[in-house]
Amino acid sequence: MRLDDYRSSDNVEDERGEDFSGGNNGGGGGFNLISGLLGFVVGRFGIGGVIVLVIICFIFKINPLGFIGGSSTQSATAPHQVHSVRSAQQACQLNAASLFSCRVLASTEDTWGKIFADAGKKYKPTTLVFYSQRGRSGCGTAESAMGPFYCPADQRVYLDTDFYNELVNRFHASGDFAQAYVIAHEVGHHVQDLMGLSDQIREQQANVGKAAANALQVRMELQADCYAGVWAAHNRDRIEEGDVEEGMRAAQAIGDDTLEKAAGMRPVPESFTHGTSAERMRWLKRGIDSGDPAVCDTFHHDIDS
Repeated sequence: MRLDDYRSSDNVEDERGEDFSGGNNGGGGGFNLISGLLGFVVGRFGIGGVIVLVIICFIFKINPLGFIGGSSTQSATAPHQVHSVRSAQQACQLNAASLFSCRVLASTEDTWGKIFADAGKKYKPTTLVFYSQRGRSGCGTAESAMGPFYCPADQRVYLDTDFYNELVNRFHASGDFAQAYVIAHEVGHHVQDLMGLSDQIREQQANVGKAAANALQVRMELQADCYAGVWAAHNRDRIEEGDVEEGMRAAQAIGDDTLEKAAGMRPVPESFTHGTSAERMRWLKRGIDSGDPAVCDTFHHDIDS
């Protein structure tokens, strides 16, 4: 994707270089982190979810926090103020991955700013927060194993750029467009938040059973995929040959059914929280093909057609 001449966003904060190794720094210490993780898994998936989580972590030797990242409905704590160790431009210039991320963010600002303006509304950009290994957010502790995520409590996107290496090595989804898709997806959650949809869905999830709550979350994630596609469609002049295929490979690799199969499990649709590989690819492509946010209404359409 050609973004070499694109501006960098100023809506960037940097936690890299801060020490989050101990003490009460907003995210909690080790005991609070583990307690919070167990509470999240038990509350969302039941005790069976804890057992499955432990098995998967044992097989892949990964941090269990990786299974709660990337969601727009993470439990929110008090909004938190990042104390950047660098200015926005210094953060963006730290390395190539940071610079590319800042340019993608700027592109989403311009794209959604115009879309909102055309609808007679004003777009409030999200802020991208860089961290390394461990950070803190308005939704609690950030861990690199969580992957990129959007926190509605402080309306920020959190990213450890080492995740780009995981895209290549773990998910076999290389390419700059795959990286851009990750950011655009999280910005899609921000768009949902600005529209008031996130609060509506969280309220509905609180009043239904586990399977129904998961099904609602799947629709949230697929809509964010579609919004990522809308962003791509509005930047079609910067898309290069093979870019869309990169995005599709990334969407395919992170489908719930594919991840569960990779963990040696039989896919259980009731446990899905992000959608199957086919669904994620379908909704990303729908956004790319149309460029119209209106086609992304996953809540009133069959997500499998």
